[in-house]
Order: sequence, then C-alpha cells, then structure tokens
Amino acid sequence: MSAAHYQLPPLLPSQQDAELARTSSRLLAACIGHGETARLRVIDGQEEIEVPVAALRMLVDILANMAEGNAINLVPIHAELTTQQAADFLGVSRPHLVGLVDKGEIPHHKAGTHRRIFFRDLLAYREKRMGKSLEALDALSEQAQQLGMGY
Repeated sequence: MSAAHYQLPPLLPSQQDAELARTSSRLLAACIGHGETARLRVIDGQEEIEVPVAALRMLVDILANMAEGNAINLVPIHAELTTQQAADFLGVSRPHLVGLVDKGEIPHHKAGTHRRIFFRDLLAYREKRMGKSLEALDALSEQAQQLGMGY
C-alpha cells in the first residue's frame, strides 16, 4: 500500500456511531474464541465467513476506539511514509525527524529525490525510544528511593 493511503484523514465517529461501536465491541469481544479462526454470519447473507481471530481482535480495538470518539487510521507495516507523515506519527516536527534520518537513527530510502520511511522502521524507532525513556524513569525512581524522597 502506498503512502497516499495513509494520507486519508480519519473521520471522527458520530455520537450514534460511538454508541453502536460501544455495544458491538463488547458483544464481539465476548464472542471471540481461543482458536485461530472464527466463523461469522451476516444476517443479510446465507453464507458463513471464516476470518482470523486476530482480525476480529483488531475490529474490537477499532470499535472500542470509536466508542471513545477516537478516529482510527490503519497503516500497513510495509507502508512508505513521507517525512511529514512520519513526523506526524511520532508527534515531532518535520525538521526534527529529518535530523533523526540524517543521523541514521531512522532508516530511509529515496523515491526519486524524496525520502521515504517504512512504517515498520518508525515503529522500531518508537519502541527503542520508549525503552530508553523507561530506563531513564527507572533510574530516576531508584535515585529518588535512595534519597528517601518517598517515590
């Protein structure tokens, strides 16, 4: 899937959609079994549809987010993002992201003259950054305990 797919703006659910999503996410979550697949039957159809349970779990997550009024945008792991899209995902400015790319902290490739970043590489960077943040918090917490600060 191309970066253009990621550019579609997510739509905020209406209040009616949020209420329906709240109910349907609870019902669907209660129906998910422990196997690898599940079978669904749509009321208007006569056939049963077999789907991966992982897809149903994703649907439950989507519905739960809709119930909270959140907009959702699915991005395939192999999607190529522009530097602006990547910056938006990480919640940083584009110049900051370009600096990270220039330092080699986030891999990229060129599409013509434009830089592109695979979504999977952004996820890896974010996970690494979160790991470092957790290490720093643990160190601060340990230091606060040693100093008897009550944390």
